[in-house]
Amino acid sequence: MPIAVSRRRFITFVAAAAGLPLLLKAGGAQARLVRWDGTALGGPASIQLYHHNESVAQQAIAAALVELRRLEGIFSVYRADSAISRLNRQGKLDQAPADLLTMLQRALFLAKISDGVYDPTVQPLWNLYYSHFNAANPDPAGPSAQARDAALALVDWRSVEVDHASQRIAFARPGMGLTLNAGAQGYITDRVADQLRAHGFDRMLVDMGEPRVLSTKPDGSAWRIGIANPADRNETVTSLDVVDKCIATSGGYGTILDEAGRFTHIFDTRTGATAPAMSSVSVVADTGMAADGLSATMLMAPVDKRQAILQAGGGEQAIFVTPQGVVATVKA
Repeated sequence: MPIAVSRRRFITFVAAAAGLPLLLKAGGAQARLVRWDGTALGGPASIQLYHHNESVAQQAIAAALVELRRLEGIFSVYRADSAISRLNRQGKLDQAPADLLTMLQRALFLAKISDGVYDPTVQPLWNLYYSHFNAANPDPAGPSAQARDAALALVDWRSVEVDHASQRIAFARPGMGLTLNAGAQGYITDRVADQLRAHGFDRMLVDMGEPRVLSTKPDGSAWRIGIANPADRNETVTSLDVVDKCIATSGGYGTILDEAGRFTHIFDTRTGATAPAMSSVSVVADTGMAADGLSATMLMAPVDKRQAILQAGGGEQAIFVTPQGVVATVKA
């Protein structure tokens, strides 16, 4: 059976693990940590707020969760009634939600600046590999070359037709499919953070699959976020002190499709091969939408193209990690 592990679990909050106090002084009153844990787009998610009145924090979290569920109804490829699932099923979508158009525009931009290394129309490849390894007695060598080539023929970001005036999205060829999972988690993180700010919170850590921190902790210190060893998520390879930034991590280990660990959920859209399991890249940027998607792009980008893609995509730095530790750091 395939092994599935959320990539989110390979980012840890070092400060919390080190014993961050649950009560801090803020404005003369004790600010209590109020935390929510759940799921977003099928992966672990959390919200951390500080407030002296827990009921106020809970009301803000409730509003944020309404926004989360609304966005899941747009982006989730696991829900048959989502906007993106309807697009994939029908090959077109009229009156597409504004959030979907915004994220698709970002995804197509990443495809352009990376020369298709990142391609949001990769869903047919995912469907092929997922079906193959969930079948009875699958060939451990993976799908046949013929099946892979047929799926690859449906992967082409240039064949997505977008009409912003009429809010229409369509595929140029039958059988194409779209996924925005490498991007939507960061976008949702931003929108959830907006909801919390609208309720008066300016110090928080929001993680809808990609962690974003706003301001400092109430004691004035930065949030420390650790990046784990791809081979052992209990081991932190390096850590970053973060204020008003988002960190997004992509790695083949995020979803391993076969028992041997040879095939993962991140694809090389030029060949149909998958990314190696035991490597990752973490991208730091001002927003979740900027960081997410860009991390998946950077993972597969040629070494000589990394800095140009990072700069064009709005990233600040990219940290490449293997079980041996940090192997490269690229700055914009």
